[in-house]
Amino acid sequence: MASIVHAEEVMGTVVSFHLEAPTLAASDLAAAVAEATALLHHDDETFSMWKPQSPLSRLRRGELRLEDAPPEVSEVLDLCEAAGTLSRGWFDAFALPGGVDPTGLVKGWSIERALAVLVDAGVTSAMVNGGGDITCHGAAPQGGPWRIGVRHPWRLDALAAVLEVDRAIATSGEYERGRHLVDPIGRTGPAPASATVTGPNLTLADALATAVAVGSDEAFEVVAAIDGYDAYLIRADGSEASTPGIRFVDAETDPSPPR
Repeated sequence: MASIVHAEEVMGTVVSFHLEAPTLAASDLAAAVAEATALLHHDDETFSMWKPQSPLSRLRRGELRLEDAPPEVSEVLDLCEAAGTLSRGWFDAFALPGGVDPTGLVKGWSIERALAVLVDAGVTSAMVNGGGDITCHGAAPQGGPWRIGVRHPWRLDALAAVLEVDRAIATSGEYERGRHLVDPIGRTGPAPASATVTGPNLTLADALATAVAVGSDEAFEVVAAIDGYDAYLIRADGSEASTPGIRFVDAETDPSPPR
């Protein structure tokens, strides 16, 4: 059985791969990982706001028309618009300072694209973790669903919870990078400490986690009404809320690497 653990520095974070492919030779699996990581770097070159000559940076400055940008840009902006509608405005890539900013969605989208490359190549068990945005495929190595640890927002050496996940999980908050999230609507209370969303699609889970991280209980209720998606919220005062579909497991159970 071919298996691999790989870490790739890209998109300002580390994307880790935990893969098993019983029918693949080790060389074929390595080639699939190389193709998947190349796609991540391509997406970074396209959407990075830290790179002045990326198509997104040029678009934001008015130097590039949308119709002249790579087709992925229109695809991602369409997804941002759809996520804004689903989140009832709590995720809004078009209402941020400096112009359109798909940061809260594009990493999850890119990681899903990388996973699709691996699945097409024959990978049967996979977890791809991009700095807290995680997509899974197949059964976990221990069998059954994947167990993902959610990092505690104040105790960085501890887990707030361990969740069972079938496909995708994303966590957003300001406890690592400081204040960087923009509230497009205006909440009535303090920002939550941590917001986690699970569901079948990492692109949307990523955007919805951003929405809950800025909208707290109001956005949490919105996510609770979206079929297939669930949320786990840690408020600023330490109190918690979770939708019925969140599946907690014993924190002492060995989870996948914490996020």
